[in-house]
Amino acid sequence: MSDSTVRLQPGDDAPDFTLSDADGNPVTLSELLKSTGKRVVLYFYPAAMTPGCTTQACDFRDNFRDFDAAGLTVLGISPDTTDKLAAFRDKEGLTFPLLSDPDKDVLRAYGAFGEKKNYGKIVQGVIRSTLVIDPDGKVEKAFYNVKATGHVDRIKRELGI
Repeated sequence: MSDSTVRLQPGDDAPDFTLSDADGNPVTLSELLKSTGKRVVLYFYPAAMTPGCTTQACDFRDNFRDFDAAGLTVLGISPDTTDKLAAFRDKEGLTFPLLSDPDKDVLRAYGAFGEKKNYGKIVQGVIRSTLVIDPDGKVEKAFYNVKATGHVDRIKRELGI
């Protein structure tokens, strides 16, 4: 793993950002936290409409009510275009916002882009990661190099949902 890849830890300030959702509307983390007073689950995934990412997104969709009832807002972030995100959302009936980070600036700021192993080779890419941000903009939990399957259950266990 490259030393240049940031790994946020619980207690760190969550980098603020503004990204476009699947419909092209801007979503700003600090404004969302302030307006809702809810914690935010940010999950970073490599590419819409791929098998692992579809499994993960549908798992969040299927557990959306549990997260919502526990006062959590779910946001998915990938380097996909807004058009691809809209098609992914509509095809899978996703019930939470998907955000587009084509420049990968937010992915990098959160440690979700960098060197990773892919089929035994070291490549640059999206590192499947999930961070929970508290209403004050601090990292509450940070999970890196997660598996698509079973990850939502792990988050729920860790958060007592």
